[in-house]
Amino acid sequence: MKKSLIQGFVSLSLFFGTWFVLGQMDWLKVFKVQQVTEKTEEKLGALLWRVFKGSEEEPSSPHLLNTIDSLITHICKANKIDRYELKIHILNKDEINAFALPDGHLVIYSGLISNADNQEELSGVLCHEIAHIELNHVMKKLLTEFGLSTLIGMTSGGVGTEIIKETAKVLSSSAFDRQLEEEADIKAVDYMQKAQINPEPFANFLFKLSNSESEELAYISWIGTHPDSKDRARYILEYSKGKGTTYKAILSSKTWDTLQDEL
Repeated sequence: MKKSLIQGFVSLSLFFGTWFVLGQMDWLKVFKVQQVTEKTEEKLGALLWRVFKGSEEEPSSPHLLNTIDSLITHICKANKIDRYELKIHILNKDEINAFALPDGHLVIYSGLISNADNQEELSGVLCHEIAHIELNHVMKKLLTEFGLSTLIGMTSGGVGTEIIKETAKVLSSSAFDRQLEEEADIKAVDYMQKAQINPEPFANFLFKLSNSESEELAYISWIGTHPDSKDRARYILEYSKGKGTTYKAILSSKTWDTLQDEL
């Protein structure tokens, strides 16, 4: 009986203690910080996209735009991702690169598309970058690199253009840390398998780029921002084993060939 009373007293003490601590927190301030972060991300995404848009040309080919949209829409639908939360941008640039910006912006260079041997290789890279967006890796990286006050300053005119350009450079040419890269790789494989896309060519793409020394693949930015590519290719293959998924092509051979011919 005495033991039960003591346990009841301890439980009540913990309950009221927790209630007291929570009552002391400024929840309005907590939610305000969250709102500021979301608003900052939206403004920052638009600001950084303008940096890239101002320096490179966007392709106008309806077939190119529609084909990439078909791939991304299929991936999103299979994985219950809101397609309209993603803002897809293609730029005419020879670099083999794709990267995510804040607020769901995904930038794809034409060099990546033209150097993919098949649609599965391209889909793997797209899934990897979508994973960075969905897992909120972009803002985590920027907050770590620059801090919230600097990011807010960028969107309010409180910092110079050089800082904004440096931020853009970080996202387009600097790797995430090993843990975030692995998270994005694993999530990308999950996305591909749910979309019935074979992930093996994605691993082969990493092997291919890391081993290439040809002039044709001289502008490999994406592989440079993702170190230990051979190790990544190996664990992508290992993780995707034995999933029992039937794979199928999203695009017809004719659609893919036409896309490559345009580039």
